[in-house]
Amino acid sequence: MPVIKYPRVRDPLFYEWDRKAQKCGLRHTVYAVNGDQYTGEWLDNLKHGKGTQIWKSTGAIYSGDWKFGKRDGYGSYSILDPVTKEYKRVYTGWWENDRRGGRGMFFYPNGELYEGEWSNGLRSGWGKMHYKDGSTYEGQWLTDQPNGQGLLRLPNGNRYEGGWKDGKKHGPGKYFYPDKGQLLEGIWVADIPKCGVLVDFGRDNAPAPTQFPLPEIELHDPAGVLAQARAMFDDSHN
Repeated sequence: MPVIKYPRVRDPLFYEWDRKAQKCGLRHTVYAVNGDQYTGEWLDNLKHGKGTQIWKSTGAIYSGDWKFGKRDGYGSYSILDPVTKEYKRVYTGWWENDRRGGRGMFFYPNGELYEGEWSNGLRSGWGKMHYKDGSTYEGQWLTDQPNGQGLLRLPNGNRYEGGWKDGKKHGPGKYFYPDKGQLLEGIWVADIPKCGVLVDFGRDNAPAPTQFPLPEIELHDPAGVLAQARAMFDDSHN
């Protein structure tokens, strides 16, 4: 009895071509139409896993984690210096949904440095800023500005500890003058002290104390003017 052989059913060639074109797993460098290039891992045609992207228009480079086509996880972003042709680090830390999110370090072009928490690409949470003039701010941030409680240290040794709002001293705070051996404790509004008490503080060890010590003032109000002002400030902001 003759054996009848039927031709094996095969998918059209374009199915095979499409399967091979799908990017999944570790791949060599893939070039986009605009000249950008990516080397790393893929999942369902999306950058996913570890990978390095180079943008042709700017020469910037990102190396780190990806999730469904976006920078997500831990990674480093650097830009190319047009003069020296060397890469300068801009940000190293955590990313969320293609933006800086979590803890990270940002290096500014003028030499300033921020190390701390980020949210939606902005400084938010707890962080420390190193300014070009030598001063530092460490404390709470919100939408890229000091907000909440923080400590500002100036190059001359003076410091402010207290409340902040929209990048300015705001609310109860203490301003220390170690060079003069004095302390101003009061209420600030938009960087301006509205009321407070100036007292000697470590005057004996101050390098340049004022000529005469401050006289001690006895308040008839046992609660103190400063305490009343602070209570009024809290009530007006509740």
